[in-house]
Amino acid sequence: MPPMKLKQPPNSATQTLTGTTSQDARLLVRETLRISANLASSPPTLAPPSSLVPAESTGLRPQEANSGLVAEQFVDSSLRLICCEEIDGRRWKYFTENGGSKQFKKGSIRAVGLQTPRDPVDELMSFVRSYVVPEGFPDSVTPSYVPYMTWRALKHFFGGAMGVFTTQTLLNSVGVSRNRAAPGAVAINWILKDGAGRIGKMLFARQGKKFDYDLKQLRLTGDLLMELGAGVELATAAVPHLFLPLACAANVAKNVAAVTSTSTRTPIYKAFAKGENIGDVTAKGECVGNVADLLGTGLSILISKRNPSLVTTFSLLSCGYLLSSYQEVKAVVLHTLNRARFTVAVESFLKTGRVPTLQEGNMMESIFNFPWSKHRPIVLGPRFKDAFQDPNSYLAVEPVFEKERYIVTYNSSKGNIYALLKDQAKSDDILKAAFHAHVLLHIIHSSNKNQSSSQKHWENDHSNLMPTTADLEARIAESYKMVSALYGPFKSKATEQGWVMSESLLNPGRARLRELFN
Repeated sequence: MPPMKLKQPPNSATQTLTGTTSQDARLLVRETLRISANLASSPPTLAPPSSLVPAESTGLRPQEANSGLVAEQFVDSSLRLICCEEIDGRRWKYFTENGGSKQFKKGSIRAVGLQTPRDPVDELMSFVRSYVVPEGFPDSVTPSYVPYMTWRALKHFFGGAMGVFTTQTLLNSVGVSRNRAAPGAVAINWILKDGAGRIGKMLFARQGKKFDYDLKQLRLTGDLLMELGAGVELATAAVPHLFLPLACAANVAKNVAAVTSTSTRTPIYKAFAKGENIGDVTAKGECVGNVADLLGTGLSILISKRNPSLVTTFSLLSCGYLLSSYQEVKAVVLHTLNRARFTVAVESFLKTGRVPTLQEGNMMESIFNFPWSKHRPIVLGPRFKDAFQDPNSYLAVEPVFEKERYIVTYNSSKGNIYALLKDQAKSDDILKAAFHAHVLLHIIHSSNKNQSSSQKHWENDHSNLMPTTADLEARIAESYKMVSALYGPFKSKATEQGWVMSESLLNPGRARLRELFN
């Protein structure tokens, strides 16, 4: 009996493998076609790269996947990567369709974002930063920019809040007199009020160079005038029949403050800018101020509906405004040497042998020495008749300064040290004359240890500091020797700390000594 041939069942494992491979191939082709269609029809922002099929899954050879314009990668057989791009930390890839013969189809560029969708909060913060900080922040500005803008925002917040109450008070004051005056007269009063403010603005603009000499001092003075004007406006509620004179006075004060703020704004922003981005810094700084002003105005409107006490509200807002203004000015770090910062630098050098850093010098600067204050221990560039009342004193010290372009002396009757400038004096000569005056002041203080070293005593009692002409000559000769030895090291150390020594902002007087006229 011949053996029976049994029909063996097919190998199940082989059959499964073959079926799976065929199924994967069909899925792969389908997925590739789907992605190609999406890329061809979608807008520039496409699906994340995780949805793209890598070049290896398309069956391309490695050498084909590595040949192209930039990185020669394929999403499928018709799409080629041609370029990568980065914008503010966000990355993109650009693909194009292959038209054959190493040519690409025109208008077929597609962009694929490589980043995951950003959180809405991050998007909002990025949008806000684009309006309130300069491009490249924080590397595009100095470190003092952040504290300055913080206090500036608070100052404008309190100012905006106060503006609601002052405007409301002015309108109420005009309304009280409405029964006794025609609407035309009310309008004329309002126009006169604004006109008086503009006149005050023009008159104060003649201060000119003082806005550069004493920038911080004038900025704080302007903010004090702003608060004074707001207080006068609120006073119209108590005496509405005096609306016009009070409103005019308040508007003059506020317009003078506006001139001060506008005139000192550019030098301050210039100190924060790194490179040629002062326009960007200015624009973002003003935006911060406007945003804070609007927030303060909105909050004040809500508060005013509850009819709070004007005196209490004004006191709180005024304190916040002035405190913010003071801190705002103190946060400014300037590189130039005006009277106050020069005094800090020289006194520190004479006492410790070192020049303070920019940050230290600006922090120690006194901003309460108002520019129009005339009585100072040191007078730079005075008239001859103010410095010398005895001709013998001039003839005694003049030979000491024969090789210099200045003369330093002390007038015991007025209690001041005077640094007179010759007509050839340049910027460096003015700096040296001021330095010499401080050295002489230091010698006088050191030689009178038995007397109080406080500034108040120095200003009020000098009658017995320099009793004789011989003592004066000796002190001046001693100061000349010290200046010859110390002025050079002082300039070098100041320059190392970042102080600008090439310009003089010491606000000297205009008088100059000349040779005898023929």
